[in-house]
Amino acid sequence: MDSTSNSLTEPHKHAPSYYAATANQTLEFAPLTGEIRADVCVVGGGFSGLNTAIELAERGYSVVLLEAHRIGWGASGRNGGQLIRGVGHDVEQFRPLVGDEGVRAFKQMGFEAVDLVRQRIERYGIACDLTWGYCDLALKPRHMEHFQAELEELHSLGYPHAAQLVSHDRIHTVVGSERYLGALLDSGSGHLHPLNLALGEAAAAQSLGVRLHEQSAVTQIDYGPEVRVHTAQGAVRAETLVLCCNAYLKGLEPTLSGQVLPAGSYIIATEPLPEALAEELLPNNRAACDQQITVDYFRLSHDRRLLFGGACHYSGRDPKDIAGYMRPKMLKVFPQLDRVAIEFEWGGMIGIGANRLPQIGRLKDRPNVFYAQAYAGHGLNATHLAGHLLAEAIAAQSSGFDLFNKVPHATFPGGQRLRSPLLALGMLWYRLKDAFQ
Repeated sequence: MDSTSNSLTEPHKHAPSYYAATANQTLEFAPLTGEIRADVCVVGGGFSGLNTAIELAERGYSVVLLEAHRIGWGASGRNGGQLIRGVGHDVEQFRPLVGDEGVRAFKQMGFEAVDLVRQRIERYGIACDLTWGYCDLALKPRHMEHFQAELEELHSLGYPHAAQLVSHDRIHTVVGSERYLGALLDSGSGHLHPLNLALGEAAAAQSLGVRLHEQSAVTQIDYGPEVRVHTAQGAVRAETLVLCCNAYLKGLEPTLSGQVLPAGSYIIATEPLPEALAEELLPNNRAACDQQITVDYFRLSHDRRLLFGGACHYSGRDPKDIAGYMRPKMLKVFPQLDRVAIEFEWGGMIGIGANRLPQIGRLKDRPNVFYAQAYAGHGLNATHLAGHLLAEAIAAQSSGFDLFNKVPHATFPGGQRLRSPLLALGMLWYRLKDAFQ
């Protein structure tokens, strides 16, 4: 990592992103000192941890949340801000494991997950620029065929929001680019300011009595009927432990860390655009995503900047110059931005599992240890679903949790050193295959 990349991983600061520059509140929580007790200890201050803590506190549990850096420091505070229906990729593959009803339940939970975000924002009055409207963009005829099938399925599942196909001759009403053949519009998905959402949820958790501690990396876990979670200056004793570290889990729990691969993703933000140009790029202010293996995604911010992201890297090495790497990709979509300045560039790690289904469950040999991770770049809604299901499972029973917990997850081969290079080679094969189809 060079100068830009080094700033992405400073533990005491958020990444130097557009989101950090426009955060609407400053929250700081003291590191844990001494030993304290709680019903539940949550490790990880991103969306999964925050929403698990909120849901448990709403149910009357005492909760301590430990964050190694800052609240929203990881993917939760750096992501593209796209709130898109669905959980997992191709849930049909799990039919032999969960049956017809299980597959249908996964799909329905993909709708419900977005509603959980909506409800959280409304209940706690969180200002995060929530805007409705999203589109998938087709680069090839087969993408349009897929959109047609998806639209029919949405109708069959009773999707409660308007969705429609847009043909090539009307694509200019969706996106100001000659690159795309058509689109699938979805009024039930949208976009928002993710760091402001995370900060708002942290404030909500604190108001419910959750004890939050930043700069409190977990150094050791003593397992048993009561867990003891150690940090550099303190410890938490709790009946239940929830691990919500995702791509930043590292070696804290080797079984789980082997099942999630950290991958880099990167975003640039332009200077504020003239109103007419912003309207030309994205009429009706929808978020957008194409159908490449390594997707391009983009949207407008509240102050009319174009946020353009993608370029998922499995190599474990960040680009030396994020803006230099991402700008040509942006200009391929929007050549009319060739004289527009890039004012922010940042990146971070997302967590990906082998089967692309979020991993929500409990450790087999440790029934009081729960976890959620591996959202494959679509975590804004899935993290909120994970928090809801984890809290339900801890409080009583949850059929949704049981469904996710039933799906086994493979460990990536190669160990920590070879895992990323091996997957990078595999993804190169899929990109080449996609290019010739």
